[in-house]
Parts: sequence; C-alpha cells; structure tokens
Amino acid sequence: MSKKVKVFVGTSKGGFIFTSDAKRKKWEMSDIHFKSWNMMHMQLDPRDNRLHAAVSHNVYGPTTHYSDDFGKTWIQAKQVPTLPRASNSGRPPGTVDEAFNTESGVDIKNVPEKMIKVWHIKPGRSQEAGVLYAGAQPASLFVSKNRGETWEINEGWYDHPHRGTLFPGNGGLCLHTILLDPTNVNRMYIAISTGGCYRSDDGGQTWKPYNKNVRADFSPDKFPEYGQCVHKMTMHPSNPNVIYQQNHCGVYRSDNAGEDWIDIGEDKLPSRFGFPIAVHPIHPKTIYVVLEETDEYHMSIDGELAVWRSKNAGETWQKITKGLPKPAYVDVLREAMSTDTFEDAGIYFGTNTGQLFYSRDSGDSYELLADFLPPIQSVEVAVIE
Repeated sequence: MSKKVKVFVGTSKGGFIFTSDAKRKKWEMSDIHFKSWNMMHMQLDPRDNRLHAAVSHNVYGPTTHYSDDFGKTWIQAKQVPTLPRASNSGRPPGTVDEAFNTESGVDIKNVPEKMIKVWHIKPGRSQEAGVLYAGAQPASLFVSKNRGETWEINEGWYDHPHRGTLFPGNGGLCLHTILLDPTNVNRMYIAISTGGCYRSDDGGQTWKPYNKNVRADFSPDKFPEYGQCVHKMTMHPSNPNVIYQQNHCGVYRSDNAGEDWIDIGEDKLPSRFGFPIAVHPIHPKTIYVVLEETDEYHMSIDGELAVWRSKNAGETWQKITKGLPKPAYVDVLREAMSTDTFEDAGIYFGTNTGQLFYSRDSGDSYELLADFLPPIQSVEVAVIE
C-alpha cells in the first residue's frame, strides 16, 4: 500500500486536512471541520489512527472530539476536560470572573475555575493502551484512559503549590506542551506559559521544576526556579535525554533531561524571541525555529519570513529563506510547526495570516501549500501506510 501524508491544520475558525502521496507535490484539501469553532489542535493517534480535535466556542465552551474515519464523522467526548473544583494550591490569576474576588468578600478558592480551552492533545506511548494526555488553559493537565472518550484531571499538577502563583502570558495561562520519554514510562514533561518546564518521574503523581539557566528577563529574578515563559519544547525519540525549547527569552538545549539548560541562540541568532521549534524526524541534532523581532513586535525580522536551521544541536545556525516571501510581516504560533517522517523530511508551518508553507527537502527550500486560510494555530503531520 502506498503511503499517504496528511497535514492537520487548526485555525481560529475551524480545521482543515490536506492529503498527498509520498511525493508531496499535489495536495487535496478537505472541507472545513468545525466551521466557526476555534480549533486549537488536531492530532492523529498513530496507534489506532483515531483523530482527535481540541475545539472551543464562545457560546458552547471547550470540548474534544474524535474521529475514526479521518474527519468524515466526529464524536464528542462523553466527558470533556473540566475543572470540577478549586485546587488546593490557590487560584491562578485571571481565571475567575471579576465578581469573584477578594474585594467582594468571596473566598475564590472555593469557586470552581473556568475551563477556557484545550491547547494540546498528546497520544500516550505504545505500551499505554488507550491513554492520551491533554494540556489546557488555565494551566491544567488531563488524562484519558479510553481513547479520548472521557478525561480526568491530573491531581498531582492541579494541586501543585506553584500552580496558584503562576501568571498568564499574552496567550493566557496555558499548558501547551506534553513530552513523554519513550524509554521511561514514568518520566514525562509539561511546559507552561508562564510557568516553565516541569518533569515527573513517577507517572505524573508529583512534579518538579526544571529551569536551571533559563532566563526570565521580565522577572525581577532573571533566573528563577520557575516562572519562565516556555513557548514550545521538543525531543527526538531516539535521544530523549536531549530536549530543545524555544523560550520567550531564547532558544535552549538540555543534554541531561532538563537538569540544566544551555543557551544555544545567544550571539548566534538575531533574536531571542520566537514560538515554534521542531526536530528532524531522522537526525536528532537538526532543529528548526522561526523567530520574530521582539515580544513587542510579533512579526518577521526585518519583514522577511525565514526559518533558522541547525544541524549540530544549536552550535551553528543557517537562515533559510528560499521560497519564502519578502516582505512578510507575519507571526508563526507555538503549535504551528511540524515535520513528517521521511528522510528528506517535510517541514510544515502556518502563519497567523493564513498561509501554510512546507519543505520537501529537510528545510533547504519552501513552497506554499495553501493560502487564504483563517489564522493558523496548529499544524500536525502524519504519514499513513
């Protein structure tokens, strides 16, 4: 059977699926999924080919759906991710209606938090049958043990004493990254904006911050224990002790499972600010980032859209612009970059102005895959036999 490549694109007004063969030259575009809904993330579970969607609506609120026929039909989760009670750690700022505050005399710790949206869905490991994880806003972690049909809160993180002291970034207080160590079923990572990187070594029962040497220039303490604004983290499954992150304040690499971090962008990249980061599917030292001018100006540096690639884990970088537009004053969000699994890897990313770009040569050059989409929030890719 020939391989098919599917690109799952989440936008502010719904989702789209693009399909091609292994040559990745001609693409078929689906109709819009969840029309007018905010589609944060679409993720295919490679273990059973069930497609999961994280969506929200101004009226109907946040929910998750799943599809067993690549989006032809969708089923809503029987129990969607919810925050049923206030956490013991106190309430993160900005998650309660204005009527419930200390000035009103209401004890806000006893007022249930408002679930805003699900940001990210992560399939479990091959040995975790039926298990999925989801990160949400306000910063919370959920687990499903039945292929996304119901969800339950991760108590260890929800009651963590740090959680109630975290503050929202510009995109809200979101848990947007979940990394699973494929060699250690008890080890996993989460990343929060604004909160930092946390690691669990007991399957999510307890969590510790792992942010040594990561800057927080917006904080009085420039190198705090926690409170950093991680924008995205990634790892290669062949070398899970090496983790990369694009941060509000730089690009970093950890060679020891997050114990400490090395700044791999300082004096090498033209900006410390950007959102997405991706790793080549075959070569674990090849990574990709898209940078922006500053946290004040969310747009391409000097009006030129570019991808920076390193083939040596961040020791040196190459700016790649072939096939990309100039002038282009765009933003590429944290979830909006992904790769396929070919040796000549496809690198895919979307912009907040609705363009979807991709490379068929591991990032040497780029092409426009689609245009005139709503603002793109997430891009995921799957190669199906």
